Amino acid sequence: MEVDGEARPFLLFSKPKSSKKKPKQEAEPQVHTQPEEPPNPSPSPAIEPDLRDSDEAPAAAVTEHAGDDAAAAAVPSTFAELGLSQWLVDVCDSLGMRVPTAVQRRCIPRALEGRDVLGIAETGSGKTAAFALPILHRLGEDPYGVAALALAPTRELAAQLAEQFRALGAPLGLRCLAAIGGFDSLGQAKGLARRPHVVVATPGRIATLINDDPDLAKVFARTKFLVLDEADRVLDINFEEDLRVIFGSLPKKRQTFLFSATISDNLRSLLELSGNNSYFFEAYEGFKTVDTLKQLYIHVPPDAKELYLFYLLSKMNEDNIRSVIVFVSTCRTCQYLDFLLEELGHPAVSLHSHKPQSRRLAALHNFKSSKVPVLLATDVASRGLDIQTVDLVINYDVPRCFN
Repeated sequence: MEVDGEARPFLLFSKPKSSKKKPKQEAEPQVHTQPEEPPNPSPSPAIEPDLRDSDEAPAAAVTEHAGDDAAAAAVPSTFAELGLSQWLVDVCDSLGMRVPTAVQRRCIPRALEGRDVLGIAETGSGKTAAFALPILHRLGEDPYGVAALALAPTRELAAQLAEQFRALGAPLGLRCLAAIGGFDSLGQAKGLARRPHVVVATPGRIATLINDDPDLAKVFARTKFLVLDEADRVLDINFEEDLRVIFGSLPKKRQTFLFSATISDNLRSLLELSGNNSYFFEAYEGFKTVDTLKQLYIHVPPDAKELYLFYLLSKMNEDNIRSVIVFVSTCRTCQYLDFLLEELGHPAVSLHSHKPQSRRLAALHNFKSSKVPVLLATDVASRGLDIQTVDLVINYDVPRCFN
């Protein structure tokens, strides 16, 4: 699969294929029920994974929606039925993951078959395990060299991914490197040279490490998996040059996993251009609001926003709200509200790009561990962070983008 940039297309899914017309599948009407297997798409013959890089005509991408009704009994209902190694099943059980979610039930078996996977599901639906478990399964069979490179659009999300990989891969003695900005690049380059099992990074930092020392590109020569988490953001034009550097260092024969909470035009284009037997799971079409979310808006005078914010925060205990995220549009507003709440004696931490990375991660840790009940943040915290205790989100400023 390729995606067109301004200058030339760069490789994303495995190997470029000749552009041939592929049969277009009719989407089933969406019904909000448990995910099940769809009927077999039309008459095209199945292609085995080992033909992915051959010159034969590839099969069209397979698309499934969470509301499809056919073959309910065939959907695995436990992690053991997904085809994972027993040690991974035991890890999931020890971490309280006893029943796989929809995105895990659909995507993990396809990933284990050797397919490329594009999965669309909401934050908190288990997307990380949907790609991490197949990677760790293969790593358990061949624990040598850099098995996977996972890219995330923000430092905080990359750090969260690294934590989750380490937790799931602990019995394997997993070596996971987080290569993100705000920390010593020399130390990260040395860590990369030691060939960890999994590298989790932001595109800018990993591209900088490769540009500064071209020999580091050899570290990825045998990488088996490429992951783009919050893929619609990673494929943003701002990362284009960094991605060219990164993809140029990866082998063409690999599996690619793209996961996101929203389907963008870039991702739809990738799906249409897919020349191999890729698998597409979409938990919902378009943009979806969580069913249990209650949305309200308050008209307030511009010069009284701070007063209304403080009033809402002062009602947290009364309304049984465990923690709150307050999103603002600028770093300056974030700093201002942080100082204001401190003066008013209301505990809060802030997360914005003007803050040193070590303090950003410390603030996020204090919030996630419930030491501090309020997080003030710019859009660096707007995607991918999974914090189960958040009961209230306040958009102090109107979001610039609807998604």
